[in-house]
Amino acid sequence: EYVDLKPHLTVGQALAHIKETGIHKETIYTCYVIQQRKLLGIVSAKDLLTTDDDVLIEDIMETEIISVSTLTDKEEVAHQLRKYDLLALPVLDNDGLLVGIVTFDDAMDVMVEEATEDITKMAAMSPSEKSYFETSVLAHAKHRIAWLLILMFSATITGTIITRYENAFAAIPLLVSFIPMLMDTGGNCGSQSSTLIIRGIALGEIQFSDLFRVMFKEFRVSLIVGVALALANGIRILIMYKNAGLALVIGLSLVATIVISKLIGLLKNCIWILQSWHPH
Repeated sequence: EYVDLKPHLTVGQALAHIKETGIHKETIYTCYVIQQRKLLGIVSAKDLLTTDDDVLIEDIMETEIISVSTLTDKEEVAHQLRKYDLLALPVLDNDGLLVGIVTFDDAMDVMVEEATEDITKMAAMSPSEKSYFETSVLAHAKHRIAWLLILMFSATITGTIITRYENAFAAIPLLVSFIPMLMDTGGNCGSQSSTLIIRGIALGEIQFSDLFRVMFKEFRVSLIVGVALALANGIRILIMYKNAGLALVIGLSLVATIVISKLIGLLKNCIWILQSWHPH
């Protein structure tokens, strides 16, 4: 469903061919110059409309062609269309023969599908191919229960750690009041890292080979964020409780919590980085 032209045609003949066959094509804005199904170049409708009728197609066609193969992942095709602002991409087989095209509207469907999958994973849910209202109540619950169970039981680790320090809390009961703040701050920092990594994967900015670079960068970011929040919280504690030791302990705990949370937020997406890695 693409407009194919021969290199020896004139612009006038090409326009006549488009008028005759264009109604049945997916797009007429990009035409493909082929010889025995071998892709030689491309011509845009703008070039045809702004060129004299007696000029040959081979004289105005663009020979530097961006194309994909029949084995290219559909998400990679969508990235190529977005990266180069193309309306369509030619698809070649292993012999370099033109077998079809992928248009921008097809790529939009893929982008929506992939973005939906990434968002559901980020929210700790199993992805669903159906829309919200098309999915039954039981299916919604099934997609959410498994991850919620994992998260619920993993939270018992926190409870176990807290019980091991009951004597410290008994000696300084004020420490208990800082637990929600530490946990919420850690969760927020982890979500920030996770969201940025998923966005980077979705846009093709982060590959598997970048994993250690990303970890080192997130580590440095977490140190800066942790120190800044620890200083702000330390000043608050000094003003409210006038206890320098407490401010130091909570500050160090906050830095450690943020560093660990950001790295965990990154590492939980390692499998998606691996899935997005294209060795070619």
